[in-house]
Amino acid sequence: MQPPEPDHAVSLASQYLHIRVLLGMVVGLGLTHLLRHFARIIDRPVRERVYWVHLLWAVSMFLYLLHFWWWEFRLVNMVHWTFLLYLFIALYALLLYLLCAIIFPDSLDGYRDYRDYFFSRRKWFFGLLGLAYVVDLADTWIKGRGYFEGFGPELELRSLAYVVLCAIAMITPNRRFHAVFVIASLAYQVSWIVRQFETL
Repeated sequence: MQPPEPDHAVSLASQYLHIRVLLGMVVGLGLTHLLRHFARIIDRPVRERVYWVHLLWAVSMFLYLLHFWWWEFRLVNMVHWTFLLYLFIALYALLLYLLCAIIFPDSLDGYRDYRDYFFSRRKWFFGLLGLAYVVDLADTWIKGRGYFEGFGPELELRSLAYVVLCAIAMITPNRRFHAVFVIASLAYQVSWIVRQFETL
């Protein structure tokens, strides 16, 4: 892809600044929701009765949101904006916010603790998380074929692995599987960000 002409680059940057306002609002709401519940757990650890697997998935979502915001900055000079593209990116951000809302409910009324809540909502959480990794593939593709292929086969294998593992997580209540999944997922997530997105 040829670099845009200076005037065109300024125009793209101005358009994307407008779009990033909405994305920033959605990401900010998701981060605020997670931080509010982290603070509530610290403030009332006995009452909240933390489940470490659930807590690590919440940490994973926190990193996902930060990564999403960092990653999407690359769209500034890469795409020609249309309403459908804008809608797609906005829905992706809203999907991530929905995951944050599901991982931390406003109230645990009707549940014994976070472990009980986590397993009762695992189909929703992992179903949407698997969908997020499918959407992530499309999000990478719209940045250009060269950009997409620059990740090699790892990007597609990563997304496929997450979809399969999320499907299994939706089905099984096996605690050992969920423990291994969240630890492996978080370790890989950190590795992926450091290797691929350390700099813009």
